[in-house]
Amino acid sequence: MKKPNSSMQLTRAADYAVRVMIQLAVLPSKGRVSLPALAQATGAPESFLSKVLQALARAGLITSQRGQSGGFRITQRGRDASMRDVVEAIDGSISLNICLVHGRSCPRKARCPAHPVWAKAQQAMLEVLSSASIAAMAVQASPAKPGHSASGAHALQVAANPARR
Repeated sequence: MKKPNSSMQLTRAADYAVRVMIQLAVLPSKGRVSLPALAQATGAPESFLSKVLQALARAGLITSQRGQSGGFRITQRGRDASMRDVVEAIDGSISLNICLVHGRSCPRKARCPAHPVWAKAQQAMLEVLSSASIAAMAVQASPAKPGHSASGAHALQVAANPARR
């Protein structure tokens, strides 16, 4: 069996970032979540997740506050963000092939029969990621939704109460 080609996959950091954003969006607008609670809820190692959270904060999608009542909170911009916004905050612009990188010119573009296929595939993927909003995914992940896993609901309850560690 062939090993999957990792060059066509989003990074683990982008995956964790999307998980974090959904977890934060489930909470009330002023709710803060500690790093350990987010790590537990998303299944991400704390040390790695810390770097992801820093990138999300730099992008203005979340805020952080130190101290006893500190933690991470989603911003309105974060609630309004699309999955594409989150991925690009972590990984930069998404390109399926080097010939599609913005600002680059491919010398074979005019005579390459694969180029329009790459361009069409990338456009379709970007449209899907752009249409998937964090807020809509949070509604689907809400603990009140029937069939939601007990472990996910527990992680959110712990996260919603920063004093409980």
